[in-house]
Formats: sequence, structure tokens, C-alpha cells
Amino acid sequence: MDDQDSNDFLAENAAQIVSAFVAHNSISSAELPNLIKAVHAALASLGTQPVVEAAPKQLVPAVSVKRSITPDYLICLENGQKFKSLKRHLMSKHGLTPDEYRKKWDLPYDYPMVAPNYAQTRSAMAKEIGLGRAKPAEAPAAKEPARKARAPRAKKA
Repeated sequence: MDDQDSNDFLAENAAQIVSAFVAHNSISSAELPNLIKAVHAALASLGTQPVVEAAPKQLVPAVSVKRSITPDYLICLENGQKFKSLKRHLMSKHGLTPDEYRKKWDLPYDYPMVAPNYAQTRSAMAKEIGLGRAKPAEAPAAKEPARKARAPRAKKA
């Protein structure tokens, strides 16, 4: 594009932006020329400013990884809160799956999502009620004869 085409393009886009703004906002007629100039200048500067790459943000955990695991609770590295189980908190508050959380904080694949004592308590409870064991084979019970179908009801007149 040459300078004239570029300027026309910027003027058209500035006019569209300003008209959309004015349609939804009240503005005095004295402020309108300044608004047009500001929008035109902003559009003109878009392609000329050098792109500055943001330096990778250095992640700082709320506590050290080693201190985040205690027997009774885990401490979330995102915000420092204590939890017996992290999985639900990570998804609801931070939008992270356990794998994404481990990857973000460079944690080992076996980093726990449940506090050790809590896992042990739940395991003992499950064993106590018989979960995880195959049911003993029972002799098949004699089948009851199938019920006969009812006759359809007579229609009322």
C-alpha cells in the first residue's frame, strides 16, 4: 500500500470506530474532533511500534515444593491454601488439571494430589466396607416364575 491508500484505510477505520463509539456513548461536538484524531493516531501507530516480547514470568510458589506436602494436608503452590485433596480446588479456582499443575510447577509425575494421612484413612475405610474385593461366588438362587401380564383395563364409557 502506498501512503495515500494507507491514509484512506486508516481514515475509514477511524470513522467506523468513532461512529460505533458515538452511537453508544454521549459525547459533545467539541470533543468529537479530538476523539477522531486520537483514534486515527492510535491506528497509525499500530504497525510502527516494535513488538516487545514479554520476558517469561518467573513462577514463585507460595511455599517450597518440599514444604507443600505434609502428612495431614497439601499446600497449593498457586495460593498457599491447605487442602486434603487438591484436584477439585485446582480445577475450580485455577482451571488446571493435576497434570497441568505438575507441569506448570515442574513437579514429578508422582507428586500427590491427596494428603498421605487422608489417603490412608480413606483406604482403611474402603477396605473395612469391602471395596476392592471380589464378591464370593454364591449359588444361583432359583428363579421365581414370571408374573402373568395383566389384562388391559376396560374403557369407561
